[in-house]
Amino acid sequence: MSIIKPFKGFRPPVDIVEKLASRPYDVLNSEEARVECEGNPYSLLHVTKAEIDLPKGTDEHSPEVYLQVVKNYSAFKDYGWLVKDEEEKLYIYAQSMNPTDANAKWQYGIVACAASEDYMNKIIKKHELTRADKEEDRMKHVRITNANVEPVFFAYPAVARIDEIVAGVTAQKPIYDFVAEDGFGHRFWVIDDKAMIAELVELFATKVPAMYIADGHHRSAAAALVGQEKKQNNPGHTGKEEYNFFMTVIFPDNQLNIIDYNRVVKDLNGLSKEQFLNALNEAFVVEDMGTEIYKPSKLHEFATYIDGHWYKMNAKPGTFNDADPIGVLDVTILSNLVLDKILGIKDLRTDKRIDFVGGIRGLGELSRRVDNGEMKVAFALYPVSMQQIIDIADTGNIMPPKTTWFEPKLRSGLVIHELC
Repeated sequence: MSIIKPFKGFRPPVDIVEKLASRPYDVLNSEEARVECEGNPYSLLHVTKAEIDLPKGTDEHSPEVYLQVVKNYSAFKDYGWLVKDEEEKLYIYAQSMNPTDANAKWQYGIVACAASEDYMNKIIKKHELTRADKEEDRMKHVRITNANVEPVFFAYPAVARIDEIVAGVTAQKPIYDFVAEDGFGHRFWVIDDKAMIAELVELFATKVPAMYIADGHHRSAAAALVGQEKKQNNPGHTGKEEYNFFMTVIFPDNQLNIIDYNRVVKDLNGLSKEQFLNALNEAFVVEDMGTEIYKPSKLHEFATYIDGHWYKMNAKPGTFNDADPIGVLDVTILSNLVLDKILGIKDLRTDKRIDFVGGIRGLGELSRRVDNGEMKVAFALYPVSMQQIIDIADTGNIMPPKTTWFEPKLRSGLVIHELC
């Protein structure tokens, strides 16, 4: 069963929270971050991407950057931009992609600490591979700040009683409530009722058999590994130290929004357009849908854009295995039957002929990149489901690269967890 615990969070004052809360470190590069927080000294990007305060061209992994991280993080606390709660609390963080709509969909996550041991023992389950270099970068950030500056995004199988408690809290006015520059809404509540906190902790311990990393695999690995380091280096370790836990936002699985993650390819592997379309007919029923954008509407349906036309592709029976957690995935079908077999792309992680486009950019981005000559063909996929992710994680499998795109992304800086 799952362990969560309350913590004494560091939070910004209400009057600067909108300026301080930032997008995650890994969704924008150094120059984009520099532009995004120009004229805004409050942005947490000064802590999560501190190279923006050093000369342009500074290597983001250089020792100077990590020194700047420490300097900036200390300054944020000294200036009163991050203030520590006096008692351990849980929090609720809500997000919406269309917050001004009267019928807007919101997703409500509990902000709590998860146990590093649960990660090591696979009670916290992953569905992606991690890279050692990225893990080490985030581990350095945790070590030098002694904090989980950014949360990780977890999911859990929905529990009715937890939903009831969350609904009761969120019926009250939030502490923070703002719409970010990207149009996404963010709300935040503090749970300080000790009986309510104890009940939520107990519910996770008795009703939630596992938690699933939705977004933030490298941050999760880094936080858990630093916790293990501190454990090994502490002769008086008891298991109750704050470093045994790391900060998460945990959403019920039935509220999450997973969008498509699409592909564009630079060439047809020596084939003409006609030869390529004929090759598709072997495994797919292909239909010309004309020049208007076509979006796949169900599992095992794809859309291809080439030479100004959209084509609907339905995988033929027998070309996939719905009983296999990996074989059922549309990314697997496309990779095996098109990218590998027809276009000769063997490794999605290393082949320079392929690129990936998050569905948040819209399918118009696919046609734009083909029409301008940068790419030759584009593929739109139906998004994976949360149940598919759970099935893969539960069976110890790993998703193919660039499969899931969760939106909205968590804002960093609404609360920070320190390891002591």
